[in-house]
Amino acid sequence: MNDTPVSPAEAAILASGLSFTAKELPSLIREVSRALPATETTVATALLKLRRRGYVGRLADLASRAGIAWARREDVRAAADSVTSIDASDDTLHAALDAALLPRLRDAGRTPDAALEAIAAEIAETGGALTPPRLYELARAVAVAHAHPDPARFATNARIAEESRRAERREAEVAARTSKREEIRRLRAWEQSLVPFQPVPDLLGCTAKEALRWIAAGLIPVARRLPGKSGERWEFDPAELAPLRAEVPLWRTRDTTPAAPVLPQGRGANAAIARVAALDRYAAHFATARALIRRITLVTGPTNSGKSYLALNRLAESQSGLALAPLRLLAHEFREALASRGVQASLTTGEERLLVPGSRHIAATVEMCPFRTPVDVAMIDEAQMLHDPDRGAAWTAAIMGAPAREIFVLGAPDCIPMVRLIAALCGDALDEVSLERKGPLIAAKAPVGLGDLRKGDALIAFSRREVMDLRAELIRRGRRVAVVYGALSPEVRRAEAARFNSGDADILVATDAIGMGLNLNIRRVVFSAMQKFDGTQRRDLNVQEVKQIGGRAGRYGLHEEGVVAVLAGAGSPEALKALLLGAHETPAELRPLVQPDADIIAAVAAEIGSTSLFGVLARIKRAVLRKDDPNYRLADLEAAMSIATAIDGVTRLSLLERWTYALCPIDLRDNGVPRLARWALEHGAGRTVSPPEAGKLPPPDRASGEELQRGEKVQRRLVAWRWMAQRFPDAYAETREAEAETARLNAWIEDVLRQQRRSSQRA
Repeated sequence: MNDTPVSPAEAAILASGLSFTAKELPSLIREVSRALPATETTVATALLKLRRRGYVGRLADLASRAGIAWARREDVRAAADSVTSIDASDDTLHAALDAALLPRLRDAGRTPDAALEAIAAEIAETGGALTPPRLYELARAVAVAHAHPDPARFATNARIAEESRRAERREAEVAARTSKREEIRRLRAWEQSLVPFQPVPDLLGCTAKEALRWIAAGLIPVARRLPGKSGERWEFDPAELAPLRAEVPLWRTRDTTPAAPVLPQGRGANAAIARVAALDRYAAHFATARALIRRITLVTGPTNSGKSYLALNRLAESQSGLALAPLRLLAHEFREALASRGVQASLTTGEERLLVPGSRHIAATVEMCPFRTPVDVAMIDEAQMLHDPDRGAAWTAAIMGAPAREIFVLGAPDCIPMVRLIAALCGDALDEVSLERKGPLIAAKAPVGLGDLRKGDALIAFSRREVMDLRAELIRRGRRVAVVYGALSPEVRRAEAARFNSGDADILVATDAIGMGLNLNIRRVVFSAMQKFDGTQRRDLNVQEVKQIGGRAGRYGLHEEGVVAVLAGAGSPEALKALLLGAHETPAELRPLVQPDADIIAAVAAEIGSTSLFGVLARIKRAVLRKDDPNYRLADLEAAMSIATAIDGVTRLSLLERWTYALCPIDLRDNGVPRLARWALEHGAGRTVSPPEAGKLPPPDRASGEELQRGEKVQRRLVAWRWMAQRFPDAYAETREAEAETARLNAWIEDVLRQQRRSSQRA
């Protein structure tokens, strides 16, 4: 017999007569000791609480073995919390999970079909897969949750429809892979047929000296130029050279050679592709702009120097005008700025159109520049985006193609060399105006502690996670916080900015998304880090980034000066000051980026005799714009080629329809390509594509960080859907539903973020 004294908690546990394991006893004693004096009910409640933790693991295992891929972690936890038995069987746990899943399956969509589609898409997007039997079980559960009159029939129909779609997907995937292999084979075969310079004289029946002279004159096309150890290595297409042999006697009789000869060329040869694409003569693509006598006024200066104010005033004075912005948010602001000057403007962005009858002014995003409608004045903002690897080509097109007689190009000083080159390539007159900041901007001498942040400060981080972590810590300290980061919709960003500007929030925590647009009453900008991940590597901030973001401090008319500081422990104030005062760095590459448009895609496809979008893009990538082209660079086509690879098998969509899909703004980190491929397949099959839905949203004051992020993802998917709806309204027909869901999500996300005020008041 054990005579060791026991604690009151242990005594109560032993007296309860309940069964427990030796492993459970220490934890059970701790639980019971918090509720002394303890009764049998107290002990049973403590044991149930303890065992519910184990039920979570058992439920997750049961769900996995049963193939219930639609059970989330929160569903499993809710099921475990609902169990009231301290000795629950597997059947009891299964029943609890079914009950916990019921409301989510019901709330996932407005109808059983919408709910089933939303849940199946969520599983696919997280890397899961539903076998036909599992899909049947999910469909049946959804039907039961929606009180469908015949769940079995609904599930059977859903399974049959899914099996048909899977067959379509397999057929499309096989077709896409086959097309890609064929295009790669054709390209490799052509490359393998090329010959170096040495055989060229024999193929043409001339001397090596003559061949070199005629190559220099452009009479003999070089099929491919490759870097070599001792300079550039030329390769030639025998099929292109064969018809030129008959021209040799004529060339020999000429004293001079034409500057731009028109030569018979082998079909699909690189030289022919480069000729029809004409990206080395990109400015000539914009016929309306080239028909006008244009004058460009380049207005450069730091943030808060009045660049937009100057251009908007001139735009408002004109009979017709165009304001091009980098973001939908800023396009809205330009429209409102024109309205404040008495000018009503229409709005055109990737996912929306607001037409004002009779208006001759348009506010638009840069990618939506109307190239065929002449106006008196155009303004193009944030021209330093010319250097952006993803969107720079849109600024090249806008500046070269804006159909206006007077064009204001606004930007930071580092855009000056590239704009000068663009003006020269277009033959446009160029005036340059340099503005100074309206109020002083100074660097703080000492770092700023998190507890030293004051009302009107903006704390800058470089990822959503860092923003939310800093927000949580400031809330814990009782501060009222607004946030701005890239994943938020323009509407939510504006609402958060309004809360900060009105004083409803003391501190703004933001990413560098505040660098463009948003009028913010910031007194001091504080960098929480002096490095950022740029999509490729983690690197130090550069001069332009510090000036662009730091320049948001000290808004003219509200603050006498702007202050830029660094958070304690994040870097050196001296290093920050050096960047803030540093000269603008001249970019290493000054040639503007260009990319093909629909006309170029069609011309190249006809030239190579292919309907494969991947094949067309691959040949463009190989054939156009030599790396040493003095004027232009080809934009990165990798994202478009990834989409082309996924959708080339949807043969019911034309080549140009697939090209439109390749331009859709998707989130590659959120399985954007597979989702777009599913939409394309539905479109190609003649079915309508339903907009993404978020289902029932939890009360804002109880929403978790995971649920907030899930809502943001649905919001971004809706952006892509609405973008497609502008181009294919028949296939993407439910625009009202998409707009209503967008508005609902915006309101909910803003409510979730606003809860910090109540949290700080309770703290």
